[in-house]
Amino acid sequence: MTQQEKTQIEERIVDVIKTVYDPEIPVNIYDLGMIYKIDVQENGNVDIDMTFTAPSCPAADFILDDVRTKIESLSEVKAANINLVFEPAWDQSMMSEEARIELGFD
Repeated sequence: MTQQEKTQIEERIVDVIKTVYDPEIPVNIYDLGMIYKIDVQENGNVDIDMTFTAPSCPAADFILDDVRTKIESLSEVKAANINLVFEPAWDQSMMSEEARIELGFD
């Protein structure tokens, strides 16, 4: 798999992650800055490091399942391994400019 192919797959992954929302926040999890790493492997597996806005997020299971299901729906992806991480701790500075405007922080 070439670097260009990996980049194209990563872009498709970002597109599907942008359809995942925390039910309590009207902004997708990618623009919220909850995705720390997307690593496309040669064999088609994908490793994702992500976090939540709060460690005790009540929608955690729903969000994790939604991320995995949507990524694995891509034909180029064999399996998605979602790693839940809390370092660094999420804060509002990780949000995209669009997310900050949508939520009234700018």
